[in-house]
Amino acid sequence: MSELLHLERVGHTALITINNPPANTWTEQSLEYLQTLVSELNADKDIYALVLTGNGPKFFSAGADLNMFADGNKATARRVARVFGKAFETLAAFRGVSIAAINGYAMGGGLEAALACDIRIAESHAVMALPEATVGLLPCAGGTQALPWLVGEGWAKRMILCGERVDAATALRIGLVEEVVPTDESKAIALALAEKVAKQSPTSVASCKRLIMSARHQPMWQVLPSEREAFVDLFDSEDQTEGVGAFLEKRKPEWKNR
Repeated sequence: MSELLHLERVGHTALITINNPPANTWTEQSLEYLQTLVSELNADKDIYALVLTGNGPKFFSAGADLNMFADGNKATARRVARVFGKAFETLAAFRGVSIAAINGYAMGGGLEAALACDIRIAESHAVMALPEATVGLLPCAGGTQALPWLVGEGWAKRMILCGERVDAATALRIGLVEEVVPTDESKAIALALAEKVAKQSPTSVASCKRLIMSARHQPMWQVLPSEREAFVDLFDSEDQTEGVGAFLEKRKPEWKNR
C-alpha cells in the first residue's frame, strides 16, 4: 500500500503523504494501511511526531470515493464506516504529536483525518468541509464529535447541517486550524514544528497528550489527581533523569523515549 500512503522518516518525524490522485481519496486499503502504519510508529521509540499531508497542489484529501456506496449496500456501508473509524481513532491515539499539513481541499473523510490530528496547519488556498449530508450521508469517522469540540456547536452545525465550506482564513478564525501559511509551505512548516517536538521529552509528551485529551470526556476535577500521578510516574523514566541532568549540566538532553 506504499503507493497510496508514502512514508518518509525525517529525523524523529514520520511524514505520511496521501497519494491517490487526482483527489487523494481514501480507500479501504489505504485506511487499513494507515492504521497499521500508525501502530508501527507507536512502537518505534525513535519516532516522536507524525506529519500527514496530501500529494499535489490541490487536494489534502477529498475523503471517501462515493462509488463505494453507489449500490446502496448496507453491509458495505457498515464495513467502510468501521474501517474509517478505526483508522482515524488509531491516528488520534498516536502517542506523539500529529500534525496535519492541509495543502488543499480537505473534504469529508479528508477533513476527519485532519481532525484526528493534534494540530492543523492549512495553506491559504485550502478549503474545508463536511458535506456528507449533501449526498444523504453523515460524517462517520469522528466528524460529528471532533468538529464541535474544536469550533463550537454553532459552527459545527453550519458546516455539517448547512453544508457550509470554510476557507483557510475562516478556519483560523473559528479555531479549526492553528495556522495559515502560504501555498506550498504547509509541509515544511509542519516539519519544522515537529522538529520542536523532538526537543521535548517523548515520554513527557505522551503523558501530557493523554491528559489533554482527557478534557474531552472527563471533568477537570476528576483528571487533576491523574495529572499529579502522571507527574510522579515520569520519575520512573530514563528521560526524566536525562532531562533534569542535562538542564543542570547546561547541555542538550539525549532522549531515549523510555
